[in-house]
Amino acid sequence: MDSNRRSLLLGAAGLAAGTAAFAQPAKWPARPIKLIVSYPPGGSSNIIARAISQPLSDALGQPIVVENRAGANGNLGADFVAKAPGDGYNLLLCDTGSLAISPSVYTKLPFDPSRDLRGVAMLAYSPHLLVVHPSVKAHNLKELVALSKTSDLNFAVTASGSAAHLAGLELAAKTGAKWEYVPYKGGVQSVQDTVAGQTQILMNGMLATYPHVQSGRLKLLGVSKATRMPLIGNVPTIAEQGVPGYETGSWQGVLAPRDTPDAVVQRVSQELRRIIRSADVRERLIAQGAEVSTQDPAQFDAFFAKERARWAQVVKATGVKLD
Repeated sequence: MDSNRRSLLLGAAGLAAGTAAFAQPAKWPARPIKLIVSYPPGGSSNIIARAISQPLSDALGQPIVVENRAGANGNLGADFVAKAPGDGYNLLLCDTGSLAISPSVYTKLPFDPSRDLRGVAMLAYSPHLLVVHPSVKAHNLKELVALSKTSDLNFAVTASGSAAHLAGLELAAKTGAKWEYVPYKGGVQSVQDTVAGQTQILMNGMLATYPHVQSGRLKLLGVSKATRMPLIGNVPTIAEQGVPGYETGSWQGVLAPRDTPDAVVQRVSQELRRIIRSADVRERLIAQGAEVSTQDPAQFDAFFAKERARWAQVVKATGVKLD
């Protein structure tokens, strides 16, 4: 083989190798990953995001940047991730109950959660606590319902159309209670105003609410769980107090844009489920009132579909619609 031909062959081989190398996807992750929390700091989703961000960073070898994009009952943050590139660098941590409600209550939602997002991992469940300001002269649900018919009571909700809002509507429908709903832009402000006595009633995730019960700044009347919780003593469930089958709460999960590669979703899911089940994270969350409740991507998507159908029925029954 003459030298010219050998040079041509070597050059072609080098070009082919270079082209193949260029075509290969870059190693993931190669840069920081955004974890979008669709609520203000201080709420249940934010608490969990802070608990998992450093362990996830250690596992993936890249920084996890927690970014709060609050507004529109969590829809601003969800919309941001739904429209972000599916490259594995944009994740959403939110209350999946509120996300499942949004398609039913919002007449003009700029994204479709089921079409534009995919489940990565369910992480935790925090039941709703039914609490009142200490000045409210009621010590159980029956007394609160009776009081609501003779007094003007304000019911603080984290946002119009939120899971807590729908939970309050469902509770009122099943008990005959009468109260005025006061919508906020997040759980933190709704809790603060109830602590201050500007609103009298609150139903909110236990993670963000229970510390105020422990301090005596809020009075606990019931928990929206199927069974009692030893952590909060002998407090009866709402179901026990005349509303059979009543169970609501705040389900925190991580989602990604729909076109995120399966390999990335599975990797993140495995790491998240391992982290949330680790002894230190689990014990920290349990102490604050959250239950570790993990689901893989397939289980998460099935759960979301079920929740979306369930809340659609509640929305239809209560007639709640938002623009």
